[in-house]
Amino acid sequence: MTQVIACIDGSDSASAVCDYAAWAATQLSAPLLLLHVLDEARYPSEANLSGSIGLGAVATLQKELADLDAKRNQLALEQGQLMLEAAKEKVIADGVVHPVLRQRHGELLASLKELEEDTRLLVIGKQGEAHPDPGAQVGDNVERVVRSMHRPVLITTGEFEQPTSVMLAFDGSATMAKAIDMISASALFKGLPCHLVTVGNDSDALQGAAKQLRNAGHDVTVAFLSGDVENALHQYQQQKDISLVVMGAYGHSRIREFFVGSTTNALLRGATVPHLILR
Repeated sequence: MTQVIACIDGSDSASAVCDYAAWAATQLSAPLLLLHVLDEARYPSEANLSGSIGLGAVATLQKELADLDAKRNQLALEQGQLMLEAAKEKVIADGVVHPVLRQRHGELLASLKELEEDTRLLVIGKQGEAHPDPGAQVGDNVERVVRSMHRPVLITTGEFEQPTSVMLAFDGSATMAKAIDMISASALFKGLPCHLVTVGNDSDALQGAAKQLRNAGHDVTVAFLSGDVENALHQYQQQKDISLVVMGAYGHSRIREFFVGSTTNALLRGATVPHLILR
């Protein structure tokens, strides 16, 4: 696991994705890969003429449509390359040295799975080109990526704001134990005050996690919340002006169960700061 990957598209999220990916790559002293994937579903690489009658004007029309599709795809690839070049300039201005550009024509998740072994952190916008409205649902690819990738996924929202504090939604799970280890050791979180937050109950594991973070040099605040998990977490984050949230995905605890099914969208739709999702 070596590189930070930033998923670049033509959405408004792309700018923040670049900035957060540049911040992460700089903090981690890791190489940065800027990835653009042209969606095979929207821009098929080969025209399907299987339904063509093959007679006279109909066959000619089918050929013309196929040629138009090929031209459209070529223009989309060229536009994607321009996006990557603009992203490159942006992350260089942010301090990244020698970002790598890569373009794929296929399916985003399949492309990311091919790169998974060498991925240290994936950065993706909460909404992509298909959902330009800031109030729209979470992008179609986000949940699929979180469900399938076994690497940390940073989901960005709004404009870039350098993280100055982090909130961990603690549930006592094995995933959160790994998160505590990661935050204690990772340069990504160095010097950031940590809010260790749980909903519903105290536990020895929570106190042990707080001790581990303090031993790693973090200023730690422990908070016990009650009520609805989604509302409690968002309210605490907003009240404390926390700029980065870390949560585990999947499981059956009160916090982690909210990352399965439709409530994943509900949590992320209400997010106003980036969420780092761990498996």
